[in-house]
Formats: sequence, C-alpha cells, structure tokens
Amino acid sequence: MAEWVGWFVAAGAVLILELFTGTFYLLMIAIGISAGGLVALAGGNGGWQALTVAIVGVAATLLLRRSRFGKAARRDAAQDPNVNLDIGQSVAVAHWVDGAARVMYRGALWDVELIPGSDTQAGHYTIRAVRGSRLIVG
Repeated sequence: MAEWVGWFVAAGAVLILELFTGTFYLLMIAIGISAGGLVALAGGNGGWQALTVAIVGVAATLLLRRSRFGKAARRDAAQDPNVNLDIGQSVAVAHWVDGAARVMYRGALWDVELIPGSDTQAGHYTIRAVRGSRLIVG
C-alpha cells in the first residue's frame, strides 16, 4: 500500500470519529492528515509529511478556535430556553402589587416579577427568565 493511501485512510478514520463527537476539532486534524497525504502523493519523504500534518493540523485548529464556530456561546441558564422549557410560555396575571404577583402556573402558585420598564396591567405575559421559584415576565 502506498504511503499516501495510508494518510487518506487515517483521515477517513478521524472523520468517522468526528461524526461521533459533534465538534469540528477532529475535522481540523483530518484536514492536516489529508495535507500529509497530499505531500506523500507529491513524493515528499516521511519527515515532510509529518511536518505538514503537524503544521496544517495546528493551524486549522487555531483558526477554528478563533472563529465563531470554535467559541461556545455563554448564556445564563436562567434565561436560556434550551435549558429551561418554561421560558417563552405565557402566564395570566390578574393584578400586580408593587411589580410582583402570584399566579397559578403548571398546577402550582408561583411568584411573578415584572422586568423593569414594563407596564403593571393585568393580562397575559411571557416568561423571560426563572430565578428559583420566581418567574420573571415581560
């Protein structure tokens, strides 16, 4: 088996592992391994192949890290609808007392707090955040 075939088989194996992890980092390593395969295909010796794999793999990983895809979005769990399914739901508030109220939601009484700058009129409000047993609505 030719050297370049081995590099591309290795890149394919890393790509398959990438499908199981869900990150792009192994994809960047697979790009580096493929670059090593291209150097082998062009006739470069083993040292140049390994150096190419290292340089391209590290460079691609650093470029990914600096891109928007490499940075995890930091969100407050109290306001993240992917973490708390109550966010975005609607509650009916009968009356407000100094910006606070109590409502029946999901079969239990909850304290409700109005976000600053909102009107204290009775009606339907959308849950914007959850802090402990308090619903923040707006």
